[in-house]
Amino acid sequence: MTALLVGTVLAIAALAFVLLPLFVDGGRVSAAAARPSHAAAPRPADASAVDALREIEFDRATGKLSDDDYTALKAAYTREALDELRAREQGADGDAMSPGAEAAADAVIARFRARAVLPSCAVCGPRPEPDALFCSSCGRFLEADCLHCGERVTEPDARFCVACGAALAA
Repeated sequence: MTALLVGTVLAIAALAFVLLPLFVDGGRVSAAAARPSHAAAPRPADASAVDALREIEFDRATGKLSDDDYTALKAAYTREALDELRAREQGADGDAMSPGAEAAADAVIARFRARAVLPSCAVCGPRPEPDALFCSSCGRFLEADCLHCGERVTEPDARFCVACGAALAA
């Protein structure tokens, strides 16, 4: 009988210890516990938006960032990166960008957008691998565009673009 009484007292004490935080804080959850674990940390003020873009690309590739969060952060950081690049090109005197600098910025944007498009097989459709040279299902060569001039590359073993002569990614 004594063992039963001691066991009951210990069980009540353990239950009180576990439930005590709920009654002391009034059932409120702290701000640290309420924040989702997948939320992105704020970017330091001295980091550039280009660095932030690289970081979220890495986080998405390693599975730390969901597709929805990645899309939202990518849109915001891309705008910031473009603003930073334009501000650097304007210089301290506040002049507008030169036509050559503006064309260079547009070329960077075009290359960035071209990389965002997944390669597509003529038979199997879009492939999940962003840097694939051959279809993972049927083995066909995945035609792509030259990142320098935009010309279509149709030869599987081409190392240079036939239109502009730029080296192609290996």
